Amino acid sequence: MFNKMCIIGVGLIGGSIARSSRNNQLCTEIVGVGREQSNLQKAVELGVIDQYELSIEDAAKDADIVVICSPVGSFESIFQALKKNWSDDCLYIDVGSTKQSVIAALKKVFGKVPSNFVPAHPIAGSEKNGVEASTDSLFQDKRVIVTPVEQTNQSSLTTCLAWWKKMGARVSEMSPEHHDEVFAATSHLPHVLAYSLVELLKNKQDEREIFEYAAGGFKDFTRIASSDPSMWADICVANGSQIVTLLQQLEKQNRQISNLIEAGDKQGLLDIFESAQKAREHFLTFKINS
Repeated sequence: MFNKMCIIGVGLIGGSIARSSRNNQLCTEIVGVGREQSNLQKAVELGVIDQYELSIEDAAKDADIVVICSPVGSFESIFQALKKNWSDDCLYIDVGSTKQSVIAALKKVFGKVPSNFVPAHPIAGSEKNGVEASTDSLFQDKRVIVTPVEQTNQSSLTTCLAWWKKMGARVSEMSPEHHDEVFAATSHLPHVLAYSLVELLKNKQDEREIFEYAAGGFKDFTRIASSDPSMWADICVANGSQIVTLLQQLEKQNRQISNLIEAGDKQGLLDIFESAQKAREHFLTFKINS
């Protein structure tokens, strides 16, 4: 499908893209680029990439596809580097968890969204980080959201969709605005809450006992707090307005629950808990049938 693939940021997602593309014979050569030479050398040793460069310009030269897998806060500088030898014959894709910030960075650097750039977001991952955690099946039966804009040309979009599907992904399309609204609620906010809860309990004097006796529910709820802090700090800044709005709504909801507890209003609590339980059961049924 492609001759040379360039992956910017060879971690969990970038490494899994490389492994899956190789496993499905979607490219001939894979070149990685990143800030840490030791990580890139590890990727070569693991057979994830064929070679690496420390310069984005060198890595992307003559590539047929460039996939940006770095934290979204780094995108503007990456676009500045790619602009130096941008090729109309190459497909450019990102995998960032926010999409409006990507569009904004492209417009700042290029003055527009290049027609051969296709924003995307694979809904796949792990609390584990790094190229060592990458697998060739990470995207199998997972959703990938593609968010083309008016300027995106049909040829680039078609190629992008086919590439993701050949890695086993189920691909959907939506606008960048709708994407950021949906994932602020379903992904970004839950990560903020997990980090916040662990930080709250960590700061208590009886920290050792709290974590020693924590049950499975605590482990399940806070699992995502093991995710890459740098990446999630970038996501929160990039999608800040959406996340802050949700946090304000959550604060209002928590205040209501707090008032019900103080008042000893069991029925009020039961109404909220039962409503939430039914909503989650509906969600699980929908997921099974979709």
